[in-house]
Amino acid sequence: MELFLELEAAYIVIGIFILSVTAFVTSRDFVPRGAFKKGMSFVGAFVAIMIGLHYSTTTSRMTEVEGLFNSGKTIICENKMRRTISKSVLLSKEQGWRVENHLFKNPEYERDFHTARCVGWLGSEPQMEIEKTDRFKLKPDAK
Repeated sequence: MELFLELEAAYIVIGIFILSVTAFVTSRDFVPRGAFKKGMSFVGAFVAIMIGLHYSTTTSRMTEVEGLFNSGKTIICENKMRRTISKSVLLSKEQGWRVENHLFKNPEYERDFHTARCVGWLGSEPQMEIEKTDRFKLKPDAK
């Protein structure tokens, strides 16, 4: 339950706001009878299903990331502290990282990374695509 609240607290607050707006709108005099009950039922069910799906996909990704890390693979995590071009950090056991209670920790690094905000790294390097036509090549000056 603690993990659920940790991961979904913001979405629960948003859901409560949506339900509050639904309750306010469907309880007005110009709205037909029964709209409050129907609106709260449908919107409440939709919000609950979406929060449940988000929790399910997040925890399955966390399990996958922890499994990849424990098998020696490299993990990439978003670094929100450094607002530079490189916002991601690569983590691996070889670099001294360990996983404890769904957190990647390293004594040499100033902060921990939650496994919910990480994915497995494929190891591909971004490459500039070489233009195959001659239209962008510089032509020598004609005299």
